[in-house]
Amino acid sequence: MNVVELDDPDDPRLADFRAVRLRDDRRQDHFVAEGRSTVEQLLVSRYPVRAVLVLARKLDQVAAMAGIDDVTVLVAPDTVVRGVIGFDLHRGIIAAAQRLPMPALDDVVREASTVAVLEGLNDHENLGALFRSARAFAVDGVVLDPSTADPLYRRCVRVAMGHVLHVPYTRATSWPDAIDVLGSHGFTVAALTPSRDAMLIADLDASRVAFLLGAEGAGLSHAALACADVRVRIPMVDEVDSLNVATAAAIAFATRYPSRRRSTTDRPSPTARATTRAPRP
Repeated sequence: MNVVELDDPDDPRLADFRAVRLRDDRRQDHFVAEGRSTVEQLLVSRYPVRAVLVLARKLDQVAAMAGIDDVTVLVAPDTVVRGVIGFDLHRGIIAAAQRLPMPALDDVVREASTVAVLEGLNDHENLGALFRSARAFAVDGVVLDPSTADPLYRRCVRVAMGHVLHVPYTRATSWPDAIDVLGSHGFTVAALTPSRDAMLIADLDASRVAFLLGAEGAGLSHAALACADVRVRIPMVDEVDSLNVATAAAIAFATRYPSRRRSTTDRPSPTARATTRAPRP
């Protein structure tokens, strides 16, 4: 790795990290990933790393990371880092990476069997948790409506533990027309709802499923619901009327995850389809 020691908060090489707490990352050509585990995921993702900024006392941790060999590592004292990023970097490591062009909707869903379709999710922590679950349960892709928050926003990437960087996603420009595109690809569009007259999610039987999820409180719009093929619900006690959207998404994704599958250490990348299954125990 190329280690560069800095002691000037105005050094132009720190520009990618300046005031990241207040920044709307979607307007930038780059994003940041904060924390050791998140940066480790970034280094093995498809996103080009522009630089890693690290406190001097954390440099040994960075040196041990896979994929760090060709990366520029900027080392600075606490006071410099705090002045640049705008807060105390307790985790001691933050990286900047290049954004990539958004893929076309058709490219994200063409080979997929399970996708998530999100409408109006503007809470970065919920979105990050949802993407983490999407990777955990091998969801093939995520489709965002125009109003859903940025998956590469700093807090979202952090809550996702960097796993958002491995799940293909795109943003629909026409809504809810994009939902109909999924139907043309053979997906059954299943809208998650707490309504007691909806089908139990365990009874959903389809080879290709697109789970349609809305924001907490507002839920799915009438227009989005009208595009769904079926409405499904997660069974729960009567005293609880709904679940956090990230929790509901995780349960939905888990119903589609094969019960017999290769171990996570032998699992293909999120863009590849598993064609073999582990033997029965």
